[in-house]
Amino acid sequence: MNDGSAAHPAPTGAQLPHVVVVGGGFAGLATVKALAGAPVRVTLIDRRVYNTFQPLLYQVATGGLNPGDVTYFLRALRLGQRNVRVVHEHLVGLDPQHKTLRLLNDEEIRYDYLVLANGVTTNFFGTPGAKEHAFAMYSRSQALKIRDTLFVRLENSAATPETDDGLRVVVVGGGSTGVEVAGALAELRTAGLAPAYPEIHGDAFSVKIVQRGTELIKPFPAKLRAYAARELQRRGVDLHLGAGVAKVLPDGVELTDGAFIRSDLTIWAAGVAPHEEVARWNLPLGEGGRIRVGDDLQVEGLPDHFAAGDVAISPGGLPQLAQPAIQSGKVAGRNIRALVQGRPTTSLRYLDKGTMAVIGRRAAVADIAGKLRLTRGTAWLAWLFVHIMSLIGPRNRLTTLAGLVTRYGFPFHRRPVPIVGDVPTIRPPKGWVPEDGPHPLPEVTPND
Repeated sequence: MNDGSAAHPAPTGAQLPHVVVVGGGFAGLATVKALAGAPVRVTLIDRRVYNTFQPLLYQVATGGLNPGDVTYFLRALRLGQRNVRVVHEHLVGLDPQHKTLRLLNDEEIRYDYLVLANGVTTNFFGTPGAKEHAFAMYSRSQALKIRDTLFVRLENSAATPETDDGLRVVVVGGGSTGVEVAGALAELRTAGLAPAYPEIHGDAFSVKIVQRGTELIKPFPAKLRAYAARELQRRGVDLHLGAGVAKVLPDGVELTDGAFIRSDLTIWAAGVAPHEEVARWNLPLGEGGRIRVGDDLQVEGLPDHFAAGDVAISPGGLPQLAQPAIQSGKVAGRNIRALVQGRPTTSLRYLDKGTMAVIGRRAAVADIAGKLRLTRGTAWLAWLFVHIMSLIGPRNRLTTLAGLVTRYGFPFHRRPVPIVGDVPTIRPPKGWVPEDGPHPLPEVTPND
């Protein structure tokens, strides 16, 4: 009896529709996971071998967490999803008409469906000196560079307390990232460094936020904005509002109002923008150079091409946050499933789960869907729960919880030990000998 299987054999792996996802961030991973079990081949391309949980990068930069706590090995996806292949490369060219993309190593990959979820990067807004002298905090390596520079500068101050003026930190940007990094630095100074560096007086380590606008964390309601400002000031953070940064210098920042603020460490937390190569892909771009997509996340005028997360701008104009990226990635994956199965696509219906920002121990703000507004310890506990549960993998959740508890929890917060940066080892220069000459080792006579 012939059931027709010989005439219509099941497609092999090479015959399955090929879906390429560019970017292993929130949107890219959500897309890949939405395609688990689908009759497709998935190729995930990222220039890094790990996913970074960016909302907690400031904890790495300020010695609260290890970098491994907030990163996830992308190839570990195959442990639970066999239809995905991970390629460690960088996308440099795109031909939508022939459905082909080119990687930095000159490899060409053909696809049936493409999802661009390659995220964004730091936006210096063309500010002179910002790229050269300010520290961005949008990747793991950048966060580690801030941490290392911070501890090198602290050690230098401790070694020369008579001649050194201490450490001045300026955080450019009063959004959630700026508020969180400034609050963490202030807490590190008062709780973790005061006993460790008795040579450095408290007022010799200052933290200042510079914000062009007159208020912090503008997307939050006025009551929460006011609370955040009061709490930062209570913790010793200086607020310089109403003037932007006109120029960044090696030793400080010049503001648009003509003021000069000395800075030994300038941290840039003022905004993001798509990577430069996006403008060369001949795609429809909207505000801020982001890729224009329809309600179903397909790129305007390009069927089978999707963009999700921060790199995309939809008709609804979703904010560039983790939840919109995750939800858009899921919808992109589901819509590719629909196209493969001959069904129509569906529109993204964004569920606003709210926004949060932490200032320090038992101090945070949370706006839950515009209906529930929390501050103080309640908001801090909500922030802790949401961020722990949003991490990928049980190991990351466990180690991050342990790190945050030992930094903020009772009674550990009274004597927190920061994760120290990589301060250069002290060793004699090559060829150095003591002033009184070399000291030869004594001769040793072996026993008979």
